[in-house]
Amino acid sequence: MALEWSPGSWRGLPALQQPIYPDVGALRAALQDLSELPPLVTSWEVASLKSQLASAAAGKCFVLQAGDCAERFADCSSKRITNQIKILLQMSLVLVQGSKKPVVRIGRFAGQYAKPRSADFETVDGVELASYRGDLINRNEPTVEGRTPDPQLLLRGYERAALTLNFIRALVKGGFADLHHPEYWDLDWTRHSPQADEYHRLLRSITDSLRFMENILGAPAGGSDRIDFFTSHEALHLGYEEAQTRRVPHRPGWFNLSTHFPWVGIRTASPDGAHVEYMRGIDNPIGVKVGLATKPEDLLRLAKILNPANEPGRLTLIHRFGAERIREGLGRLVETVRGEGLEVLWMCDPMHGNTRTTADGYKTRSFAEIESELEQAFEIHGACGSILGGVHIELTGENVTECIGGARGLSEADLHRAYESEVDPRLNYEQSLELALLVADKLGRG
Repeated sequence: MALEWSPGSWRGLPALQQPIYPDVGALRAALQDLSELPPLVTSWEVASLKSQLASAAAGKCFVLQAGDCAERFADCSSKRITNQIKILLQMSLVLVQGSKKPVVRIGRFAGQYAKPRSADFETVDGVELASYRGDLINRNEPTVEGRTPDPQLLLRGYERAALTLNFIRALVKGGFADLHHPEYWDLDWTRHSPQADEYHRLLRSITDSLRFMENILGAPAGGSDRIDFFTSHEALHLGYEEAQTRRVPHRPGWFNLSTHFPWVGIRTASPDGAHVEYMRGIDNPIGVKVGLATKPEDLLRLAKILNPANEPGRLTLIHRFGAERIREGLGRLVETVRGEGLEVLWMCDPMHGNTRTTADGYKTRSFAEIESELEQAFEIHGACGSILGGVHIELTGENVTECIGGARGLSEADLHRAYESEVDPRLNYEQSLELALLVADKLGRG
């Protein structure tokens, strides 16, 4: 690691998963434009999230981080954004009721436009093409032109993120999240869900309790009409992240102001790599994906590099193993962290370790395996005397058929009906709500 950090010091280290642009001059111009545009989030929002994540690590609240696998520019519409917020509100309400704790809501949106890929190239109809790496980098259309990295997409990604954030903030400020009116959150198809009765029972319980307290107080319950929403994305395209890294007045340090909570993926989490070098210098709370390939000694190095002051709320470890292998790997990582007295927030990503491809070529995930990994995660943390403080879920508020299983028993034969994702499969609204009910039950048993 470089002794002196700067937003661009990562450039002296191996940088994986970075696109190769044919026109370097155009890339420099786009990044310069990006560096002069207003920030998307504020340093005080970032500081507030860090404080709340510290509380989650201590078991005082629970984190729901959820959203798209990879956002698409075409999905930047009021309907889709609203549906995404609705399902996150519904899930968080269920978690609040089950855990009897506050819930921190972090969306995988307003910037989740780039995705790592296992191969740089793929063959489509006999033609070798660069892999699609997300709308921030290239296009999904299977042509040489479409797959060529385009620097202008960086600016378009910034604009789409700004539009998404603006609409979400307007919704929240306008009372969309008001607990007095949870009917605002109902998705058109929720009434047909197998979980509808249980969800509405919980809803009645919460609203009845709220009205009771207001009758006792003789005044509206403070804060019941507003909630906090934070954004997150994988800090993959380092040039994009660097361009939005700023100093701010009246607060020391550097902040990535393109998002509240950036994370490093498992493919780019090398302690000697460029992504870790970049992340070590920003003052945001940061996440790191860990899994079966993560060695305890590397985890200790990462913690020392990324959180040398052992600051609560600074470092979140998001573990992903798969239902069949979580018992093989999670316990040793938890014991390593506890043995060194490290301050971390543990979150479970039960999605990525349970991905497989069907004979028809669909990438899918089994709800039963997602549920199993989550249940095992709670058990393992409990046995180790550790706290599982959050979940990290890929989902959508749309009526898609991308993951099999759940209350309706979706099968592989159903995948073709409404498969939209261009990268990884997501839980639909029903499966997301069902998962929230399962997690709430676990938290309630405590």
